[in-house]
Amino acid sequence: MSAPPTDPAEDLHRRATAAYQARDLAQAAALCQALLEVTPDRLDGLMLLGASLGGQGRWSEAEAAFVQAARIAPGDVAVHSNLGAALRRLGRGEAALASYDRALALDPGHAPAHLNRANLLIDLEQWEAALASSDAALALSPDLPGALNSRGNALGGLRRWDAALASYDRSLAVQPGQIATLYNRGRALAARGRIRAGIADFEAALAIDPRHAQTLAALGHALSQLGRWDEAEARFSQAVAAWPDQPYIQGHWLQARMRICHWDGLDAAFAGLERGLDAGARIALPFALVATPLSAARQRRSAEIFAADAFAQVRAEPLARRPASPRPKLGYYSADFHDHATAYLIANLIERHDRDRFEVIGLSFGPDRRDAMRARLSAGFDRFIDVAADSDAALAQRSRDLGVDIAIDLKGYTTDSRPGVFARRAAPVQVSFLGYPGTLGAPFMDYLVADPVLAPAGEADRYAEALIRLPDTYQVNDPLRARPDQAPDRRACGLPDQGLVFCAFNNTYKITPQVFDIWMRLLVATPGAVLWLFEDNAAAAVNLRREAGRRGVASERLVFAPRLDQTAHLARHLHADLFLDTTPCSAHTTASDALWMGVPVVTLRGQTFAGRVAASVLGAIGLAELVTETPEAYEALALDLAHDPARLAQVKARLAANRDRAPLFDAARFTRHLEFALEAIWRRHLAGQPPAPLDVAVIP
Repeated sequence: MSAPPTDPAEDLHRRATAAYQARDLAQAAALCQALLEVTPDRLDGLMLLGASLGGQGRWSEAEAAFVQAARIAPGDVAVHSNLGAALRRLGRGEAALASYDRALALDPGHAPAHLNRANLLIDLEQWEAALASSDAALALSPDLPGALNSRGNALGGLRRWDAALASYDRSLAVQPGQIATLYNRGRALAARGRIRAGIADFEAALAIDPRHAQTLAALGHALSQLGRWDEAEARFSQAVAAWPDQPYIQGHWLQARMRICHWDGLDAAFAGLERGLDAGARIALPFALVATPLSAARQRRSAEIFAADAFAQVRAEPLARRPASPRPKLGYYSADFHDHATAYLIANLIERHDRDRFEVIGLSFGPDRRDAMRARLSAGFDRFIDVAADSDAALAQRSRDLGVDIAIDLKGYTTDSRPGVFARRAAPVQVSFLGYPGTLGAPFMDYLVADPVLAPAGEADRYAEALIRLPDTYQVNDPLRARPDQAPDRRACGLPDQGLVFCAFNNTYKITPQVFDIWMRLLVATPGAVLWLFEDNAAAAVNLRREAGRRGVASERLVFAPRLDQTAHLARHLHADLFLDTTPCSAHTTASDALWMGVPVVTLRGQTFAGRVAASVLGAIGLAELVTETPEAYEALALDLAHDPARLAQVKARLAANRDRAPLFDAARFTRHLEFALEAIWRRHLAGQPPAPLDVAVIP
């Protein structure tokens, strides 16, 4: 007997299913399309086609398949759930949510739809709602690994880290080896400060899939938190190879490479960033660009791309109308209210604020280090509140409940920043000050504190914010901090017994080949001199010594200064003769540290906010002649000061005389200027006027 004839449609469906199960998604999609030519309205064929296309990232085509399936079977829960998944991948959050809600209206007991809804709400940063949907899925299926993972993500968004970790642990107990859950648990552990445990999770995930690009990037970040920048650079490099278009990965890799002073291919990397930004790509986080030669316009573009990406789903709650306060409430927000450069700059400003005119609140979302600076700041504010456990939404709401009138962000886009708080509108007026040297490129930040050196007239288009230009410098300083007069032993610092000491205590990522060329020529021209550098990481020291050798300079003429506490760091400046600045990103706090300790700073004025800070502080201490405009002039001035002891002594004498009378270290003068500006922008808000540039004149 002959075999019964095979149904061509059933044969195509069988083969398509087998291809899908074998993860041959392109073949599965092709067979489904052939099936649908034979039977156009076959529901299981449309569903399999959508799944096969989605698995290839072809979400627009997958959406079309699921839409057609929904026309055929409008009452099918799985159809609407899968359509929602496709819409989510296409970034159409509201439409996706509507699809999930339709699925759940048809069958409230459909656990996958609750899970899909939770994942979408996580994308939208609606953490409480996401937690509720995850819990709904788990009520129906208590051991659903994906729902346990999503529940952990929602709890992490709420900064409930211990509960999040418990959920991830349970998910992995049910189904060990889930890459997504290992990745998420690793990130939560790192956020909790358990960085080595996080690294173990990332490495476990990579043992399963060595090319998992997001985990490679997360491992790079964790290693960088431990200062293991060479290992971080290697992991970021692998992440680039695995997924070159992973958002911001090119910038992460470049920043790590600059941190270890590995300069091969640097110009090509800068050119690649420029092309990416010009195309609107999410190629680098804004802070990754501050030490690059990219123009201020491109740095603004980077900030705008990031702000539009990171806060697209954020909806600011309307601010409740309230009576005008007789004393505007200033809220200072930072993760650095402890032994940190920003804290050392602002401490006396906080203490000096006029309490008859302002109430001053500190909102700390960083670690409670319980050090002397933390104690000083907590005493200096009228109220000091630890908000580290607050989510962005909760902190924004807390700020509104406190009645903060002017929110002053001291972080911007630096490490541990919380720009999402300000995207949700923490206060009627929001000001970026001190922590981030440039624009945030975001519509929610109203003002940026600057000065005429950092942001000269005619450059307003470089900033999304309205500029507050203070008359002397934007950088506040504390005249009450220690000024040691006893130097440590010279040999204990690694310095020779005699000879000129050039110092450059800027972070290593600011050192470029071009400025290093100049430094090496200065050493060649100054026998017996050494260059004293900050040792951020061992790999940078190795690479810089190698680069010195390539330029004909013995490696022992580079001396590296380890990280020390603030007082010890200031004391070792007593051995330095001249501070050599970096370019295109200049010294910031390191410049004022050197000047405070009597060390002249030679700088090259840059083309960006970050490149002009040293010029700003030199002008504010009456030493503008140490600001040069070309690399040639920078080198010539440094060489002349190194070879003319009388001229160098004159400069040091002027610095010593100006230190206690010039504006740079006059915190009372700075406070007057800043308070004038804060009152002016607050009056403008009360009058119903939008933010506008403000130039503050000198107030005697």
